[in-house]
Amino acid sequence: MLPIKEHDRIVLNTDLPAQSLATGDVGTVIHVHQNGAAYEVEFVALDGETVAVVTLESSQVRPVGRREISHARRVA
Repeated sequence: MLPIKEHDRIVLNTDLPAQSLATGDVGTVIHVHQNGAAYEVEFVALDGETVAVVTLESSQVRPVGRREISHARRVA
């Protein structure tokens, strides 16, 4: 598996209710910490509004896989 880099899309592996994020949400890496130990990730609604910017450990995210499809949901 290739390393996750800045500007890569990632998939969230865990729910983050305090940020209104759920497993499966897709975000964009805006900074890589300590060679991939953690990532700063921006999650954006389909209308372009930033929902959250969070620092996540590598175990909390995964790269977008081949032949995956996005799914829309309302954010609280």
